[in-house]
Amino acid sequence: MGQENRVIEVILEGNKKIKTSYLCKVISTKKGAALDSTSLQQDVLFLKRLPAVRHAYFTVQKIDKNSYKVKFGIQENFTILPEVNFWTTTNKQFAYKIGLYDYNFLGKNITFGGFYQRNAFNSYGINFSAPNLFSKHWGLAVNHQNWKSEEPLYFGDKTANYLYNNVSFEVLGLYQINLNNTFNFGVNIFSEKYKYLSGETAANVPQFLDLNKMLLKAVYAYNNLNYFYQYISGVKNQLYLQYVVTENDFQNHFLIAWNDFFYYKRVGAKGNWANRLRFGLSSNQETPFAPFALDNNVNLRGVGILVDRGTGSFVWNTEYRHTVYDKNAFAIQTNVFTDFGSWRNPGGELNDFVNSKNLRMYAGIGLRFISKKIYNATFRIDYGFSILNTKNNSNGGFVFGIGQYF
Repeated sequence: MGQENRVIEVILEGNKKIKTSYLCKVISTKKGAALDSTSLQQDVLFLKRLPAVRHAYFTVQKIDKNSYKVKFGIQENFTILPEVNFWTTTNKQFAYKIGLYDYNFLGKNITFGGFYQRNAFNSYGINFSAPNLFSKHWGLAVNHQNWKSEEPLYFGDKTANYLYNNVSFEVLGLYQINLNNTFNFGVNIFSEKYKYLSGETAANVPQFLDLNKMLLKAVYAYNNLNYFYQYISGVKNQLYLQYVVTENDFQNHFLIAWNDFFYYKRVGAKGNWANRLRFGLSSNQETPFAPFALDNNVNLRGVGILVDRGTGSFVWNTEYRHTVYDKNAFAIQTNVFTDFGSWRNPGGELNDFVNSKNLRMYAGIGLRFISKKIYNATFRIDYGFSILNTKNNSNGGFVFGIGQYF
């Protein structure tokens, strides 16, 4: 019976900021272990999913009859990124958001950073996420946010603008079951304040609310995506469950659940077909504070900013991305897209999803400017226009952002 092939040396090269000690901890291929092609392929896939890694590969060199040397080659991303956004508010005031994040803090795949926002009000947030803090499988995330914004609330045919203030502290446990499956869970303690600013009023809708709440959160994700620079192929699924504990006259304890399914396919050498299908439901309370929002930056490009709320959401986003320019450090993509969505009204029925008043459908075109050496450095601009002739639809508009839309 022949001897088993063994790994006598593991070499990591190309990594500069990301620590070799961290990489040795998270890859499965170890010195003295059996040579396993499946483990090697999984290690490369794991590395390519790290924010700090732009591309990774492996080579195997035979030393003698049953001894092999394994080398992992790594091309790093630059991971310290500013966040800068400018826009105008509903009152035509100038607004901005600035921040700074390191997606490879201390060289250990830790995300750490924060932001400041001024949109007539002051907001800030601080975020820390270390998926491999304790081991390859166990990590921790801690987040704090003090958010203020002017938001519309809808009750019947009436609309009012409120100052919304959310102050939250969140702690999550991060558990990686295996390469494709992760489970995150934890608690968010937060307060919400609503203060009337302008618009319609109603006797049963308060002009001021101060609520203390606790949110229990669980997220299960299946990830079978493969990355090749700006191209993605495979499937991904994320299930979110949230239970909010609160007691007030306008909202009792309630459950929120939604599922995001992603499908990506390479089309030829330069094309990529991308899809996101979302379905969500919450406890069906008749309240203007419903959790699902209809918004440009979340689900339908061109629909407008926070134009409606509901207790159920169905959204399908599909787009074709085509690379028209591609050099070592920079690429440009064009895209054509269709976004379709429908909502359940607060206190409504499931057949609200097929009610023509709640249907939205937008199509459009866009551009992507991609830095291939900086993590998530994709500047996107899309223009979406309505292709359903209903009085509830906006005519369309531009949507800007950092990163692909989905």
